[in-house]
Amino acid sequence: MNSWKKHTTVLMMGGLALLAGCGSGSDDDDDALPPPVASRPMDLTILHVNDHHSNLDSKAKTLQLKNAAGTTTEVSVDAGGFPRVTAAIDAMAQQSANVLKLHAGDAMTGTLYFNRAGEAGEADAAMMNTVCFDAMTAGNHEFDKGDSGLHRFIEFLHAGDCKTPVLSANVTFADASPLSPARAPGWVQPSITLQRDGQSIGLIGLTIANKTQQSSSPDPGTVFSDETEAAQAQIDALRAQGVNKIILMSHIGYSYDKRVIAGLSGVDIVVGGDSHSLVGPDSLSDYGVGTPAGPYPTQLTDKDGKRVCLVQAWEYSQVVGELKVSFDANGDVTQCSGTPHVLIGDTLTVGGTAPNPADQAAMQADIAASGFLRVQAPDDAAVAVLQPYKDQVDTYSRSVVASVPQELCSRRVPGGPGSVDYGRSSAACNAEGSVDARGGDIQQLVAQAYLEVANAQYGGADITLQSGGGVRIPLQGNVTAANVIEVLPFGNMLWRLDVTGTEVRSMLEDGLQGVYGPTGTTGPYPYTGGLRFDVDSLQPVGSRVSNAEVWDAAASNWQPLDPARTYRLFVLSFNATGGDGYATLAKVPAERRQDIGVLDADVLQTYIDMQARNASGLPELNRLPVDLYSTKNYIE
Repeated sequence: MNSWKKHTTVLMMGGLALLAGCGSGSDDDDDALPPPVASRPMDLTILHVNDHHSNLDSKAKTLQLKNAAGTTTEVSVDAGGFPRVTAAIDAMAQQSANVLKLHAGDAMTGTLYFNRAGEAGEADAAMMNTVCFDAMTAGNHEFDKGDSGLHRFIEFLHAGDCKTPVLSANVTFADASPLSPARAPGWVQPSITLQRDGQSIGLIGLTIANKTQQSSSPDPGTVFSDETEAAQAQIDALRAQGVNKIILMSHIGYSYDKRVIAGLSGVDIVVGGDSHSLVGPDSLSDYGVGTPAGPYPTQLTDKDGKRVCLVQAWEYSQVVGELKVSFDANGDVTQCSGTPHVLIGDTLTVGGTAPNPADQAAMQADIAASGFLRVQAPDDAAVAVLQPYKDQVDTYSRSVVASVPQELCSRRVPGGPGSVDYGRSSAACNAEGSVDARGGDIQQLVAQAYLEVANAQYGGADITLQSGGGVRIPLQGNVTAANVIEVLPFGNMLWRLDVTGTEVRSMLEDGLQGVYGPTGTTGPYPYTGGLRFDVDSLQPVGSRVSNAEVWDAAASNWQPLDPARTYRLFVLSFNATGGDGYATLAKVPAERRQDIGVLDADVLQTYIDMQARNASGLPELNRLPVDLYSTKNYIE
């Protein structure tokens, strides 16, 4: 197949250079492409995903479905997984004449498939090639291993016949970068032009600028320009060449997309990513899928008042978006509609057993009535491609990755005999008494791991938060990779929030109210890295925290928490969105939060890999120094 060219070259050569499209059930034909025709009305189908983040396996999911009596019931299904994505896209592509298959970025980082199954990103590229996308946007996490990491990923992506183009209009690679135009011409392009039904369609890529620069690892000198300006420049260039149907593949987030669209002229469709937004009908929530951020598609207007259709397809290989767009002869959108297909298997269980035939039939009817739940068998060929990588992940999970000479005790909440969480620690740990005064060693170590890894790899943090209940087991002796996941089994991603000292204090009080309030449980107790404080559980709500201090790395000492200062908080997505009662964090506005997109267990494993090795060559995990424990003094 021909190499992909920049859009100007493509247009100069007419239809011939467009033959490198990946084949999407439309009219790509390497042997005989008809010459371009005058612009006329056309219908286009866009099948899209984003932010799959190395989530290649399916996972159990709980849905709310009606049984034969009409009662809403919790039903477990197998859901998502990239082989289902492949099968769904292939099936839907056969049902429409003009199809584009698009990936809006962040293929990489998030599970063991990223860095424990072959080279980083190898498994993701292999699975993407089972779809053969027509284009992909470079997301911020495509830069997690530097420009060379993205270069290697593109090598994997282009290893077969597919050669999916990678787009970003607002990146300028450093001269020394392996992706600089002089070294790798055309490897990352600002835009391309494809043909469907003899009509030219422009595709432009955008990468979130500040987040990529601050929280990923682009090479020194590789910079990202303003998203709106870069997009408009490419739109103008395409329109000057006569292209009147323009799609922006935007990895900048749903809310930011809305602002950018309002400042653009000439864009028709935005296929987004980065914010992991579920968009679709309100009934997504009724069925237990999730709470939608807006309709699918979200219909907006550009600065000229023309219709623009915005879509996104959630996260983690769970949804395939299907957008139907109609254009008039001028290339303007006359209507758009579509479905966020939530991919599930056909086996239903209630309480671990199959429902009776009547309930089974009712639940299947409810699935069909939803309009978005799609029963989809995985693609057999994609399952076969995934298998060797899955074998590597399974082998790694059984491998010993650390040695823990002294038990890292588990305790959600400090306190002596008879206290709220006393029975969680082993007899040996309880006999020491250290967990009575400070809480769990393993909980504290996880919070410290977030802090040190954030400062080593993800743009830095001042403080971290881990609620005690999210850390599930203690560690001692030889520790396997599977044990590390058992410590943090919920698959939360880490976010960074910019919070004031006042908000930090309120956050701590939220956690303690979650424990000591009238409906309190043990899970919310706050463990923090880079932050320590005294706790008096006998005080009323809002007054349980005192003497809060933050570690000042520059001065190498502890400083009082400053109410007016802004601190960078590394925190789980669960807590950042209000989980465990952390209402203060849920109120932090979007402009002060970033989804770092790295898995909690993967951060802990990275921290383990950073530790000194013992005589047997294993990283050794030890208890932290007492002065790093977040609970300095505790009154129960």
